Amino acid sequence: MKRIPYATQWIDDEDIAAVVATLKSSNLTQGPRITEFEKKVAEYCGAKYAVAVNSGTSALHIACKAAGITKDDEVITSPITFVASSNCVLYCGGRPVFADVKEDTINIDPQEIKKKITPKTKAIIPVHFAGNPCEMEEIQTIAKENNLMVIEDAAHAIGAEYHGSKIGSGKYSDMTIFSFHPVKHITTGEGGMVLTNNEELYEKLKFFRSHGITRDPRYIQRNDGSWYYEMHELGYNYRITDIQCALGITQLKRLDNFVERRREIAKRYNEVFSNYDGIATLKEMPQTKSAYHLYVILVKNRKFVFDKLREANIFVNVHYIPVYLQPYYQKLGYEPGLCPNAESYYEKAISIPMFPKLSDDEVNLIIKKIKELIK
Repeated sequence: MKRIPYATQWIDDEDIAAVVATLKSSNLTQGPRITEFEKKVAEYCGAKYAVAVNSGTSALHIACKAAGITKDDEVITSPITFVASSNCVLYCGGRPVFADVKEDTINIDPQEIKKKITPKTKAIIPVHFAGNPCEMEEIQTIAKENNLMVIEDAAHAIGAEYHGSKIGSGKYSDMTIFSFHPVKHITTGEGGMVLTNNEELYEKLKFFRSHGITRDPRYIQRNDGSWYYEMHELGYNYRITDIQCALGITQLKRLDNFVERRREIAKRYNEVFSNYDGIATLKEMPQTKSAYHLYVILVKNRKFVFDKLREANIFVNVHYIPVYLQPYYQKLGYEPGLCPNAESYYEKAISIPMFPKLSDDEVNLIIKKIKELIK
């Protein structure tokens, strides 16, 4: 039996042709494809501004920098996420604070956010786990009441919707980040983006993306000639390339189709697993339209099921180990027991294959194998 990965990219001839055309052009790094990609993603999501970078992690970092996160600031986020969602706070000298997740969605619980707010709290980073949007209306209200910034970690959620608005629109947050890693909905190889409707944040994001350097006449304090530039911030080399953005532009054309295929697969999984004894699934709330980056099942004998599926060439995964259980975070003083729902979830979670190229036959094979193992 051929190997079925838990996720993979879908590259077609148009993608390849776009990359080849860029390779033959005079712009490989900083060129027109970057601006075009930013504009198209912003238009798709309904946001004013977008800043493309070389990874989702870089997007999180510059978003925290633009939000003014600094030494000893606290930022509340979810423990069930990739480590980048909280590492970005550490990069800025701040302290991540983990609020427990809801049992039905495994998204951050707004009531737990409230409990974790202190005078040091500066921002909230809700994570749209598996592509299913968090309760952003409630989170926005909490943020406004406490004068906090909101940075949506939507690495899993481009193409998802909340109350009819695309994730990334900025309707409920100050900034939204996306990831374009190959296992995500669309890919640029590696890549990421920050979206915002705030012009001041947009200008800061551009500074932090590229060494804090500008040639913009609005910011130049002196001008020795057309060659002149100035460094105004301690920025980073987080630039993405024209080559990558050429791929992103063609991938974006198929995003809606990719999401709909993911939802078709999820519907099939739901039909079988939602009421299957020995398996629990996550809930999609009525106000949301999940982009289904992941499909997670919860089982009691997780290690047995996980190992047997891999032996059968069905390459499942686990998303995620609670961040604060990582050895690095333990050294910082975080302790087990901090978020009971997150830890309970981790003991049972398996991410089964979910990607648009997955065939109906493969879906049925995965279902059959899981049912055999659970039975």
